[in-house]
Amino acid sequence: MATKSMKDLLVEELRDIYDAEKQALKAYPKIMKAVQNEQLKKAFETHREQTDGQVERLKQCFELLDQRPRAKHCDAMEGLIEEAQSLLDEGLPPQLLDAAILAAAQKMEHYEIAAYGTVHAYAEACGLNDVAKLLEQTLAEEKQTDELLNRIAIEDVNKKAMQAAA
Repeated sequence: MATKSMKDLLVEELRDIYDAEKQALKAYPKIMKAVQNEQLKKAFETHREQTDGQVERLKQCFELLDQRPRAKHCDAMEGLIEEAQSLLDEGLPPQLLDAAILAAAQKMEHYEIAAYGTVHAYAEACGLNDVAKLLEQTLAEEKQTDELLNRIAIEDVNKKAMQAAA
């Protein structure tokens, strides 16, 4: 697709984040299986369920834009997932692995926050209010997940990792 307008740019970026979300959904089971911390497991499970809804919202965006939901490979998410999965092969003690996986998950969240912030701004610039509302909802969920992961890191996972290393 030749990108000639802001709307075209929006569609291209939606295709990228659509692929990113689908990649994340495929990666979650393996990552969640490796996590020992119950609070972290629950947060991942909740976000996996949210991600299903986010994919559905993206499909709604495509429909509102008269576009077929089609993914464009997201190299950034692929790299973040590879980084997360490589942690599983390092033989880290469980508490350290939880801290490392949590950090990797936050990197994924930060990417998604940036991506959804961008497409939301594009939708608003194009005057596509219905699309912007859908994207704003997802952006809020991504920010909430990041805040939750940060709280779990500070209040629980990082403390246990420090104690295990002592």
